[in-house]
Amino acid sequence: QVQLAESGGGLVQAGDSLRLSCAASGRTSSTFAMGWFRQPPGKDREFVAAINWSDGSKLYGDSAAGRFTISRDNAKNTMYLQMSRLKPEDTAVYYCAADSAPLFVYSVVINAKTWENWGQGTQVTVSS
Repeated sequence: QVQLAESGGGLVQAGDSLRLSCAASGRTSSTFAMGWFRQPPGKDREFVAAINWSDGSKLYGDSAAGRFTISRDNAKNTMYLQMSRLKPEDTAVYYCAADSAPLFVYSVVINAKTWENWGQGTQVTVSS
């Protein structure tokens, strides 16, 4: 089991930047990939980005749209999401996820049901 803890959320203004962090603990050696999802108010959880923990390859969802960058620090077992040019529609609870299955394919990672472990989420609110 992997425990995940997000941090870095908050209230910002449109156009601002924000960096989210996700610290992993527990059986981190089994982690193959980590990712970010978000859930806007009243909507389903949607894929934002994912990173292959081994080789660093990345996949992005439409919501990232060139404004978000995912990265990792293997030594710290921490994943990041750098968000820039934030918009009010980016307002959501942002969740990090981890999975041990060695299948880093877009059609798989965009499905929240395929991820094994989840954090509690961190709220990001973007005011206009």
